[in-house]
Amino acid sequence: MKSGRHQPKVLAFGLEVPTMEKLPKQVYTSEYRQQAVEMITRDQLSVADVSRKLSMSPKTLANWVKRARYGQQATASTGAPHRTVTDAEAEVSRLRRENAELRMERDILKKSAASFASESLRGAR
Repeated sequence: MKSGRHQPKVLAFGLEVPTMEKLPKQVYTSEYRQQAVEMITRDQLSVADVSRKLSMSPKTLANWVKRARYGQQATASTGAPHRTVTDAEAEVSRLRRENAELRMERDILKKSAASFASESLRGAR
């Protein structure tokens, strides 16, 4: 068995489904939130477009916009204090998400290529 965090899950019918590791919760600065909201309200961009540009959840961004429209500051909800995420940490997190997605796509392609190869061998006999 491979070592590391990325261990595939084996289903009852023998297929392996890659599992993604849980990423730490993102914490954004007030300035970052305000700039993201302004991209939507001032620049007339859609939530989906801005969330793709910033590599973040559209639901999170929509919540920030909703709070801003109702006069609440787009800051972290009250509760346990969170530390802010540096640009480097945000980039590492984005790259880890992308890496996990690419691994999953690679595994799917490997399985489909093997399936097609075995079918073509059976058909050639």
